[in-house]
Amino acid sequence: MKFTRNANANWKGTGMEGNGTITTQSTTLNNAQLSFKTRFAEGVGTNPEELIAAAHAGCFTMQLSFLLSEAGFVPEDLNTVAKVTFEDGTITLITLELTGSVPGISVEDFEKSAQKAKEICPISKLLNTEIVLKTTLLS
Repeated sequence: MKFTRNANANWKGTGMEGNGTITTQSTTLNNAQLSFKTRFAEGVGTNPEELIAAAHAGCFTMQLSFLLSEAGFVPEDLNTVAKVTFEDGTITLITLELTGSVPGISVEDFEKSAQKAKEICPISKLLNTEIVLKTTLLS
């Protein structure tokens, strides 16, 4: 399977005082605000690090659901929080915090599947940074 997805970013002005927008092909993001404040402070809008976190959380969680299904398990609920750490101009760490409810699976099998999902998720493979996985299996 091969496909291409796209997004468009537009910026006007200087890095500190300017602003921009981001629009995705699906228009889930449609002229979403982007500015110095949305990236480095608490402004309204989005930023590249937040978008990387969203992409990684979504990719990892979907990959895990495929792996669990292949192993004969049906997840009731999988929830992943991806935390992207930006430090001195570099993304230095991504922490994936997974909580899941999967009937009949052992903690060991859950963690093994999650670790494999982290390794083979296309977004994980794309990122050149340390990725830490923390898992919680709910009974």
